[in-house]
Amino acid sequence: MEYRKIKDQEEDGDLVERDVLDPHGKPLLGVPVRNMVSFGGSLAERSKWKLKSIVTIALTLLTSSQAILIVWSKRAGKYEYSVTTANFSVEALKCALSLAALGRIWKSEGVTEDNKLSTSLDEVIAYPIPAALYLVKNLLQYYIFAYVDAPGYQILKNLNIISTGVLYRIILKKQLSEIQWAAFILLCAGCTTAQLNSSSDRVLQTPFQGWMMAIVMALLSGFAGVYTEAIIKKRPSRNINVQNFWLYVFGMAFNAVAILVQDFDAVMNKGFFHGYSLITTCMVLNHALSGIAVSMVMKYADNIVKVYSTSVAMLLTAIVSVFLFGFHLSLAFFLGSTVISVSIYLHSIGKPQR
Repeated sequence: MEYRKIKDQEEDGDLVERDVLDPHGKPLLGVPVRNMVSFGGSLAERSKWKLKSIVTIALTLLTSSQAILIVWSKRAGKYEYSVTTANFSVEALKCALSLAALGRIWKSEGVTEDNKLSTSLDEVIAYPIPAALYLVKNLLQYYIFAYVDAPGYQILKNLNIISTGVLYRIILKKQLSEIQWAAFILLCAGCTTAQLNSSSDRVLQTPFQGWMMAIVMALLSGFAGVYTEAIIKKRPSRNINVQNFWLYVFGMAFNAVAILVQDFDAVMNKGFFHGYSLITTCMVLNHALSGIAVSMVMKYADNIVKVYSTSVAMLLTAIVSVFLFGFHLSLAFFLGSTVISVSIYLHSIGKPQR
């Protein structure tokens, strides 16, 4: 029995160490099966790590350059282009990207009940609400720069974490852990610390109007995000690109109304793309691709990637602003950014245990 066991092990070993055949049936000498499996596994892990790194870098660069591009697109302190047409262009580009993604899916999988564009009135009627909220929020992000600089905007933008968390608790009835509530308090402290101003009579760099606009933007962004998630989870099997398509279609419709109300004469007399520059075009592309990058993070990476991206983006925005806009990188800003980064990390790991 012992001899038979050893013999079987030897035979198994021979099978494992046997040469691998190429597609023509010829042996690939010196490449054992065991090593091939190990090599294949390491290759898959390396590919996954590479994709995760690319997504992280892309999200970081897109996030950090958003505020910079908006401020940089100004001429003599004002926008020479129509901000309503810029927002419309962003929604149109995102809509086109969603359609392109759907086209690839239709080509590979065919048209199914979950990826077809045709839908019911009950499903479509839910999209105008978040689209309208995003319209107001996206318009405000241009006007807030009358009161804040690019690094300050990146700092105050983190307030939407608080609004989203509280609205999750109220609307979706999701529990928040004690760590997450503590993270909210830290986040407020970090935002305030980063805005401390020791070089003038004002305590904070950002005036009251800037804080109010930032809070309104955070509430709008939080409510729109929570509402959109509720729509998506109502029919989880529905393809995300179809849902995005309808959201962007209503976004285009509302922005078209905004153009008619606010900039109709200017667009008719000067043209839709009047005042656009290379920076403005890059800004539109940035806003459109940012949404795609967030979707890729959700699919290929994890929440920690968003944490690191947000933290690094704050620092990158500040450093670039030093050279482009003469921003003063103070100790208060550095300390506040550090506290915000810690609070975001605590919020991400502090989810209630089920």
